[in-house]
Amino acid sequence: MNTVDVILYIGGVGLVCAFVYIIWSYAKGLKGSPRELYILFFTKVVEYSAYGGMNMAFVLYLSADGGLGDIAAGSYIGAWSMIVTLVTILVGAVVDAIGIKRTLLLGTAFLLFARFFMPLLSDVYFVTLLGFIPLAFGIAIMGPVLSVGIKHFTTREGAALGFGLFYTLMNVGWAIGGLIFDGVRRAFGEHQIVSVPGLPLSLSTYQIIFAIGLGLTLPQIVALLLMRDGVRRTETGIVVNPQKLMGEGGIVKASLNVVAKAGRDTVKIFRSVIIEKEFWYFLFMLAILIFVRLTFYHFHYTFPKYGIRLLGEGVKIGNIYGVLNPIMIVFLVPLIASLTKKASSYRMMVVGTFISAFSVFIATIPAEFFAPLMDTWFSELIFDRWLDVPVSQRDPVFFALIFFIACFTVGEAIWSPRLMQFTAEIAPEGKEGSYISLSYLPFFAAKLVAGPLSGWLVATYTPVDEAGKAMASYPHHYMVWVWIGGMAILSPLGLVLFRNLFRAAERKRKAEREEARA
Repeated sequence: MNTVDVILYIGGVGLVCAFVYIIWSYAKGLKGSPRELYILFFTKVVEYSAYGGMNMAFVLYLSADGGLGDIAAGSYIGAWSMIVTLVTILVGAVVDAIGIKRTLLLGTAFLLFARFFMPLLSDVYFVTLLGFIPLAFGIAIMGPVLSVGIKHFTTREGAALGFGLFYTLMNVGWAIGGLIFDGVRRAFGEHQIVSVPGLPLSLSTYQIIFAIGLGLTLPQIVALLLMRDGVRRTETGIVVNPQKLMGEGGIVKASLNVVAKAGRDTVKIFRSVIIEKEFWYFLFMLAILIFVRLTFYHFHYTFPKYGIRLLGEGVKIGNIYGVLNPIMIVFLVPLIASLTKKASSYRMMVVGTFISAFSVFIATIPAEFFAPLMDTWFSELIFDRWLDVPVSQRDPVFFALIFFIACFTVGEAIWSPRLMQFTAEIAPEGKEGSYISLSYLPFFAAKLVAGPLSGWLVATYTPVDEAGKAMASYPHHYMVWVWIGGMAILSPLGLVLFRNLFRAAERKRKAEREEARA
């Protein structure tokens, strides 16, 4: 065996053993939980696999199949993302009205409807009406039910383990989605039209990815039908108490009533907190973090076009981010959490966002800097064993992007798990739910700019020719990351600049909680 074989063998065995240990550690603490918890985990892994593959294909589909230009496609996805966020805020209370099982079935029904039509349509107007809009509702409905489900299906002590296992499995699903995205593109080509045997139907490469998403939605419905309604895991055991629908008129009327009530409650909450000085501090703090959080947005919607045009068609760009990032997160988050459990959330966010933000600039370093890595055991590991890059497409820029994403992920593993904790910590006692609900507002507003910016970046620095083909070279491609990194760095700088504000908020909430316990 050569050096690469030894690294792959030892590293592979080590990672498999570590992954089994992580899952076993979580599962051991969840012993005695009802089968509904594991059904919930199964459906989420499958759903994130479907959504992860589709998500990276959205902007490519809108341009290649829908005929939208880069800026128009970016603006479209930005607007769609805003709709998902808005609907999530409004329908979050549906689970309280109709129960966990019915909510999951309702959300999956929207997903199934959308994914049935998306492989069949290329007209932007029809695919918006029959595809993207119901998909937004499905994603929004399925999101909040997770927290409720884990809370219902675990004991108070087991809830943290339930969320930890979900976070692990969610990233496994994202990684599977990245493999699907690359596997379909590698099998059928970047812009091929494939005839379906036995049917008068032809699908593009990206529509095939959507069709796989449809196929992955079907087993979710079967699994959800095996769930029992009204199941709870109490401290003394499992209790089954089927939930009655609120009011008369069945599921639809109950859902509409609760969504309307949620809308009224959201307005009422906003009116009550808008006059509080603490709320504006809270919103300002979250707004500072938006800049680094938007890097994820660019990974999903800017990187696919950028990567294909710069690195070449068929290159496994899904692996470079969509697989590498979640796999690293699976192993890094529990490790870092155990090593830093006594550190304050604020300090961890400063360190983590600095690492993530500055890592973006690795992608701006000239490719020549990484040239010494060519024709080494490392290049064999990357080009031959992992990404399977043809010799004619091998370039040192691959190393820049891989190092950038790896370093960004280390930072993410430090700050991202602490963000939600910090949000809950600085929210006033008794108003955590209201503040957390409204914490979506800065991200919602940011997407209004992020969508068009995403399209503008690829159109300006990695444009296509009149025939829609990639140019021979992109000497200014690094400017994409100059813009993204320049915005991301505002987050750690803002955290440091306004450190007294953050620390005062932490100290105040800590004192209030200690006083309440006394």
